[in-house]
Order: sequence, then C-alpha cells, then structure tokens
Amino acid sequence: MGRIRKWLGRPWGVATLVVGLAVAAVGLYWFQPWKLWVDETVKDAIPTASGTPGPADPAEPAAGATTTPATPQTLASGDLISHEHRTRGSVKVLQLADGTRTLRLENLDTSNGPDLRVLITDAAVKDGTAGWRVFDDGKYVSLGKLKGDQNYALPADLDLKQYTSVSIWCDRFDVSFGAAALART
Repeated sequence: MGRIRKWLGRPWGVATLVVGLAVAAVGLYWFQPWKLWVDETVKDAIPTASGTPGPADPAEPAAGATTTPATPQTLASGDLISHEHRTRGSVKVLQLADGTRTLRLENLDTSNGPDLRVLITDAAVKDGTAGWRVFDDGKYVSLGKLKGDQNYALPADLDLKQYTSVSIWCDRFDVSFGAAALART
C-alpha cells in the first residue's frame, strides 16, 4: 500500500493513472467486448399485406375480402457467406400484396458486434478477405440495425437491378461480417 501512495504522490504517477483509465474507457466503448457473451435474437413473422382493404366494421367482412392475407412473392434471394465473422442464413426480397417490398433475413447466425447494420448494395460478393471491405465502396442503402430474423422495409424507388447484394456490416470497423448475392427469381 505504501508503494502505491508513493507512486501516486509523484506527478507522472497521477498522469499515468488518468491516461490509463481514459484508454481503458475508450477501448471498452470502441470494442464493446461484453457483446461476445450477449446473444440477441429477434424473430419477426413473415410480413403480409391484405390484398383487399378490410371492411369499415370489422365484424362484417367486405364483399370480396379475403380472410387470409396474400402470400408475399419472392423477388430475389441468396445465402449468406462468412467474411470477418462466421455468418450463416438466407436473405429474401419479398413483394407484399400491397406492392411494398421487404428484405427478410432468415435463420441468421452471426457474431454480435458493435454497430451492426444491414446494407443492400451494388457490390459483388467475394469470398474471403477480398470481400470484407467492399460493401460501402459503391452504392448502398442502410436498412437499419441488425437484430436477427427480421424484416426491413425497402425504399419504394430502390432498383433491384442495381442493388444486387446484402451485407451484415459493422459500421464501427467498416467490415462485413457476412454477405449474400441476390439472385432474381
């Protein structure tokens, strides 16, 4: 105990302690190591949209109304490959009966990390380290934070001929955890 007091009694001792604590705080914030042990899972239902508007009085069905929602049409799909972290699952672009489009992640299994996003991009999916950093080089749209098997609304004006891949993107370190090429169906 006496050694510590003697060491802290010197001007460089206090400065070293303050700098060390600041470096530790920044490192914890930046790398968020506790996310290695935290497993977050979200399982959204497959989206649906009613093909016919419902009745004014929900107790009485409208003439010609369907009681079951229309099944979404798959416009494109692909399987995720691993990049920086082991990643598995599939991606689908669905068109709902009302014409809106949704990107859906299914059976997603990847590492947790700081500031993970879902990007739809124009980049080609490449295996290995060659594909780790390409998804923010060209055109891309961030669809939101990654949560799991989830639905992400696509902008109405998004051209699926130009946006041909999806990446699970770590915005903090500008690296892809995994990606999928979208094949039109």
